[in-house]
Amino acid sequence: MYFKPLLYISNLLHWLFSPAYVFIRRITRPFIKWILRRTTGLCELQRVCYCEPSGARRILGLEESLKNSKSVKVQTLLKFLDLAASEKRLTAAGSGQIISNTVETICYVKKIHHGVHLPFNKLFGESVSVIWSLKQLLHDLENIRTTGYDSFNVEHEQKLLELWTLLMPMTELESRISNSWKDIGFQGDDPRTDFRGMGLLGLENLHFFAKHYQEVALQVLSHSNHPKHGYSFAIVGINLTHLAYSLWKEGTAKTHIYNICCHQLQIPGPTLLHFHRFYCYLFIEFDKLWMSEKPPTIMEFGRIRSQFENHIRLLLSNPNCLFKLNISVEHV
Repeated sequence: MYFKPLLYISNLLHWLFSPAYVFIRRITRPFIKWILRRTTGLCELQRVCYCEPSGARRILGLEESLKNSKSVKVQTLLKFLDLAASEKRLTAAGSGQIISNTVETICYVKKIHHGVHLPFNKLFGESVSVIWSLKQLLHDLENIRTTGYDSFNVEHEQKLLELWTLLMPMTELESRISNSWKDIGFQGDDPRTDFRGMGLLGLENLHFFAKHYQEVALQVLSHSNHPKHGYSFAIVGINLTHLAYSLWKEGTAKTHIYNICCHQLQIPGPTLLHFHRFYCYLFIEFDKLWMSEKPPTIMEFGRIRSQFENHIRLLLSNPNCLFKLNISVEHV
C-alpha cells in the first residue's frame, strides 16, 4: 500500500467535515426540498437521478431519499423490497417484475409522468436493483458465515484439502490431522477450529484467493513465512474475512460496491464474486503494508491491523472510492 499525500489529505478532510455536513443537511433538508420542488418541478428522486453521476453518489442519494420519505406508501414499498431480498426473490427470473412494479409505484406516489421522464425509469430502476441485490447478498453472506465447518461434510473437506494443494503444490499433506497445517498459517493440527469465528466464509475466501489468484497467493504466503517479519497466513486471512464482512454489513463499503456495479455495466447488482475480490484486495494490500512496516514480532499485528482498517475506512468514506486489484506483489 503506497502512501499518496494528496489523496490522503483529501480523504481526511472529507472524513472530518462529513459529520457536520450531515447534521446541517438534516436540519435544512425539508426546507431545501420544498424550494427545489417548487423551482424545478422535480421531486428529490428525479433530481438525484438527473444531477448526480452514475455510481455511489447517485445510488446513495436515492437510498437516503427513500429511507427518509414520510410517505406511508413508500415505506410500505421499502418493507416489501426488504422482504423480497430476505426471501431471495431478486433472481434473474423474478427481479425484473419486482423492479418494474417498484418504479411504477414510485412514479404514482411522486406524480412522475412516464412519457415525459423516460430516463428516470431506467436510472431509478437500475439503482433499486443494485441496492436490494446488495441486501439480498448480505443475507447470503450471513448464511455462509453462520455455517460452521463440518469435518463430516465431504464438500467442506474437499475444499480444505484443495486449499492445501493450491498453496503447497509441491508438498503432499501427510494426513488430514497434521502439524503441517501450520505451514500455511493455521494454529494447530486441525484447521476446523480456526474457522469457528467466521464459519465457512473464512474458508471460502481463502480458497477463492488461492484458486483464482494462485501466483499472488503463493507470493503472499512466502511473505508470511519471512524469518523475521512473518505472520500466520490463514489466521490473518480469516481475520480479514471478518473485516471485509463487517465493512459490507455496516454499509461502509457501499461506495466501492455501488461504483463497481456501475463500472461493470452488465451487472444488475453485487454478487458473491464481488465480495471475494474485495477480500483479495484487502489481503494483498494488508500484506504490502505488513512488509513495508517490517514488524519485529507478530505482537505488532494489532497495531498494524488497526492502522490498515483505519486507512481502508478513510478510503471508503470517499464517494468516488473504487478498489481495483493490483496483483503485482513484490518478492521478498
